[in-house]
Amino acid sequence: MKRNCNRKSASTFARHGIPAAFAVLALLFCPSHPAAAQTPLRFRISLSSAIHFQPTTGRVFVVIASTDRLDPRIQLLSEGAPPFFGKDVSNLQPGQEVTIDAATPGYPLSSLKDLPAGDYYVEAFLNVYTELHRADGHTVWAHLDWVGELPSLAPGNPYSTVQKIHLDSAHGFDIPLTMDKVISEDEFSSSPILAQLAPPKETQWIKVIKFQSRTLTKFWGHPMYLGATILLPKDYDSHPSSYYPVVYNQGHFYQPIPWEFDTDASHETPEAAAEGKASGLGTGYEFYQAWISNNFPRFIMVTWQDPCPYFDDSYAVNSAACGPHGDAIMNELIPYLETHFRIIRHSYARIVEGGSTGGWESLALQLYHPKFFGGAWVFDPDPIDFQSFQQTNLYEEKNAFDYKSPSEYFTMKKPWSRAPRGLVRSTVEEVSHYEDVLGPNGRSDYQLDGWWSIFCPIGDDGYPVPMWNMQTGEINRDAVNYARDHGYDLTHYAQTHWSEIGNDLVGKLHFFVGDMDSYYLNLAVYRMEDFLKTTKNPYYGGSFAYGRPMKGHGWHPMTWADLLRDMAAQVKKDAPAGSDTAPWNY
Repeated sequence: MKRNCNRKSASTFARHGIPAAFAVLALLFCPSHPAAAQTPLRFRISLSSAIHFQPTTGRVFVVIASTDRLDPRIQLLSEGAPPFFGKDVSNLQPGQEVTIDAATPGYPLSSLKDLPAGDYYVEAFLNVYTELHRADGHTVWAHLDWVGELPSLAPGNPYSTVQKIHLDSAHGFDIPLTMDKVISEDEFSSSPILAQLAPPKETQWIKVIKFQSRTLTKFWGHPMYLGATILLPKDYDSHPSSYYPVVYNQGHFYQPIPWEFDTDASHETPEAAAEGKASGLGTGYEFYQAWISNNFPRFIMVTWQDPCPYFDDSYAVNSAACGPHGDAIMNELIPYLETHFRIIRHSYARIVEGGSTGGWESLALQLYHPKFFGGAWVFDPDPIDFQSFQQTNLYEEKNAFDYKSPSEYFTMKKPWSRAPRGLVRSTVEEVSHYEDVLGPNGRSDYQLDGWWSIFCPIGDDGYPVPMWNMQTGEINRDAVNYARDHGYDLTHYAQTHWSEIGNDLVGKLHFFVGDMDSYYLNLAVYRMEDFLKTTKNPYYGGSFAYGRPMKGHGWHPMTWADLLRDMAAQVKKDAPAGSDTAPWNY
């Protein structure tokens, strides 16, 4: 690093007509020249007393972006983020400064020293943690957010005004940033980009519920909630004695309206139509038109809202880190829904469906409760087989980041995601490092930490133990075996429990995935198919469909409307003799 005294003194020599080269030599070889103090390389971040009056515990960030098309903190929504650096703080007082400097960990740059000189847009924000005294005896700090957003979007988190600043790590900088604003709920509705993440509003068709869960509140030692968005069938209010089958649609990120149901014709743009055609699902408005037509099945559809403090979704199961969410859903949420809405309370009329996170959930719910649910439509599920955990065999490999070339001469980086034509977009190592900076101890609210909070044991500190070291990629075999033994490797669970559950699963399992799934999730589905096709006494009797060629994450072989028609056909087939199907079977 060049010293400021050199730069300043060289200019002084130049003003007196002495060549700069001689000036530098004079400075380097003159032992009597005193060394001036080096300029720091740091940001000094403080919390304004105007917005926070209480000491705050959480994680402070500074984001350094090359564009202000979006606020820098909003650009943190994936591993493609601009450089950012984070540090945990405890009992931060209003006005107290937090220093982020060259020693503070960052992503994708490991240090501020690696930042190229240039003009940047800089923003600071704080992810606020809540102290939670759990029933298992552990006290942990985590961010509570009903919306389930990443830290940089979470309502209630403070942030600073964006500043355009020239930064040059070679010459140092000392930048003060004051967090004097708070992310509000209104930010979602006011931003066209974020509007799709806004919670739904009630209408003639849409109802929203939220209630405090006794089970989860007791476990976490803090008020915890469950909720749902309900889509009602045509003529629901005018037929008060009619009961309907239900689709429990699994998803995450926020509390979405089932299957993108949309009554607004103005949203039917050419871009929306093209996207609907590409996915195979059609648009939300097209689904609405089918929903209100005369010859369409009448169902109730429900999307659950069940965030865990470590992720925006609990995966609908019990887990060591997230607690008894599975029990709360089965014993509180579903009974509430089936009491307050006219849902047929029989197995044949309860369908579970979802994609990605929701795909894993739907399969798990059907496997764990084979008599309760009447069928699972499983789309591009998160890894359902730990021998194909994306590209890694967790039982045999030692590292999740690297693999050997066929000649075993070169070490290659494992991809995390790809485009449908195969172009690699990011690596497992990059995502692991991204999450580790965004929130150590499982608090990034991103995908890997979501998996660790569900699949893995907790450590002595009460936080999730990851399946691999987030900095080195070394696989933790104890955590992997724990996950398998607790039923989260769903292929292994089905294999070892088939004699108990098989008779109640015949004809109920339907899988769909693109052969170029963006996150390599098709690999685990192939393994599940290999097992299910070997089943006897009984044979599973379900189906698998693969999108070929080059179909990525989110591929569907049918529209939303046709998907519901398929489900209605199965419900009708499985309905006991004498069941009244007239209210819903059109």
